[in-house]
Amino acid sequence: MADPSSYRPKPGQIPDSPGVYRFRDEHRRVIYVGKAKSLRQRLASYFQDLSNLHPRTRTMVTTAASVEWTVVSTEVEALQLEYSWIKEYDPRFNVKYRDDKSYPYLAVTMNERFPRVQVMRGQKKKGVRYFGPYGHAWAIRDTVDLLLRVFPVRTCSAGVFRNAERTGRPCLLGYIGKCSAPCVGRVSPEEHRELADEFSDFMTGRTGTYIRRLERQMADAAEDMEYERAGRLRDDIGALKKAMEKSAVVLADATDADLIALAEDELEAAVQIFHVRGGRVRGQRGWVTDKVEAVTTGDLVEHALQQLYGEETGDSVPKEVLVPALPDPVEPVQEWLTERRGSNVSLRIPQRGDKKALMETVQRNALHSLALHKTKRASDLTTRSRALEEIAEALGLDSVPLRVECYDISHLQGDDVVASMVVFEDGLSRKSEYRRFQIKGFEGQDDVRSMHEVITRRFRRYLGEKEKTGEWADGEATLTEEDGRPKRFAYPPQLVVVDGGKPQVAAAQRALDELGIDDIAVCGLAKRLEEVWLPGDDDPVVLPRTSEGLYLLQRVRDEAHRFAITYQRAKRARRFRASPLDDVPGLGETRKQALIKHFGSVKKLRSATIDQICEVPGIGRKTAESIAVAFAQAAPAAPAVNTATGEIMEDEDHVEDAAPETTAGVAEEPVSAGASDERRGQER
Repeated sequence: MADPSSYRPKPGQIPDSPGVYRFRDEHRRVIYVGKAKSLRQRLASYFQDLSNLHPRTRTMVTTAASVEWTVVSTEVEALQLEYSWIKEYDPRFNVKYRDDKSYPYLAVTMNERFPRVQVMRGQKKKGVRYFGPYGHAWAIRDTVDLLLRVFPVRTCSAGVFRNAERTGRPCLLGYIGKCSAPCVGRVSPEEHRELADEFSDFMTGRTGTYIRRLERQMADAAEDMEYERAGRLRDDIGALKKAMEKSAVVLADATDADLIALAEDELEAAVQIFHVRGGRVRGQRGWVTDKVEAVTTGDLVEHALQQLYGEETGDSVPKEVLVPALPDPVEPVQEWLTERRGSNVSLRIPQRGDKKALMETVQRNALHSLALHKTKRASDLTTRSRALEEIAEALGLDSVPLRVECYDISHLQGDDVVASMVVFEDGLSRKSEYRRFQIKGFEGQDDVRSMHEVITRRFRRYLGEKEKTGEWADGEATLTEEDGRPKRFAYPPQLVVVDGGKPQVAAAQRALDELGIDDIAVCGLAKRLEEVWLPGDDDPVVLPRTSEGLYLLQRVRDEAHRFAITYQRAKRARRFRASPLDDVPGLGETRKQALIKHFGSVKKLRSATIDQICEVPGIGRKTAESIAVAFAQAAPAAPAVNTATGEIMEDEDHVEDAAPETTAGVAEEPVSAGASDERRGQER
């Protein structure tokens, strides 16, 4: 725990102007970002008697080891810079709203030659018009299905569209009248874009124009005794009205507004947003957050506005934003929203009428969301806290291990030896911190020696980063903003867990001792009896089978095993697919395939003469000689084995059945606990 007075800036050093400040911990990680109208007054409030600070603020300033600031011209610039830094550094003590789901949007890709209507999630793209968000994707599809009767816009993928262009036949929707079939030229690009514009106009709330137009056309058709056409128009009007019924009118005068409501307690807060367009609720979303800093309702509203509109421009920011409390001061936030929209934005608290009544509805949704979140999380949060406390007590640690790293070695009978490092913070996996290693110091099977090498390499990198950031230098560290950011191995864990028993634990501890690191605890979890081994102890620590601490250690160990064995399998698969042809200079993939296709297998190619190889189109004599030399120098390939039956496969079958190389699933392939147990005898 740091003493704030040890890094308090000197009197008069802090400027009395608007700006953004950052607190960093002892490892130079940014833990809090804030803005201020006056940096001098705001920062002075942190360096007072600790007993006068809010408990969360007190935790932050005692965790921090330094503070720095950047002066800006206006409070609006401070707001923008604060938002950018929070996104960049992800500080642990800042309010960060977590989306309770990935909300789907109805999107119209106006950036394409033939705009497409589809469901989209994730980050918004330039040139695409979005409507929503919706609670469920099926709600979007139901709406689109109704509107395609009137606005037959393309909904097919690029592959389907190109195939229809090539064959000259539209898809099913083109035949049944729910697509204008621009793929086969039924409408021109201009006519199809006009349909997409009309679809978008209807979704923005301008519904009356199209319904009145269809009603006039229906009346004209009936007057001309075109009853079949009048019937189709009647059905189109019904479809539009049914689509409109899915979002009832809640505000008169075709209002465009976002309503934001909050429900909070001492620890957490939930925010609910209703998106009203054209007087109708067009979307809804909700977030939750831990209140890791001392914040008011106005502060929570400001953070919600930053997250909601930080990446939005133009009409995505509505004319009116209704909130339960105003940020203090409100002027910079309102000016920032106006800049994002490009025209005036009203930020206010509704006082009476329909808007206040709708705000009460949003508030009820926020209260329900917070209650539901607490119900889901209470047991999980309590369990994780208890698990960490049990681990600390069992291992004799001074504090709970907030960061745990686990290491596992994986190989197949001594080949392709690799290792994994997984990270759990606050009892939850942090996959962005996972790392994997290839054993380079020796060949063969030696788990103990491999563990020593991996721990040495990981913590040598940590010491290198520590030295680079200037923590060992006398005086203050000479860091710029760019090179002062955290590096890949910059943060030490409080606890290192190794998959194994007493020998592996001893190897890990020996590696740390050789590096002079004495403030990191080490333990091992042996698979057979789930015993916890500590360095230097002759007997293991046996945790009760019902212990939450043991369960967490098992999860960490199993995740390390999954990550290691997935990497080892991918590495082995690449080795099995290796061929002497890979060593032939100038021989690309196309000519390799031509050789295999001509001879039928690698086995037949290996036995071919130079003259026979020259018969392959594109293969000259010099290349043929290089191929023959490569096969002559290569050792005979090991036979492929069908792991399901134990049968040795012929080389021809092995080549034909070989899957194309891929690395997309290297870090994501799930390995069940059962599969892990079955393979531990041969595959580690």
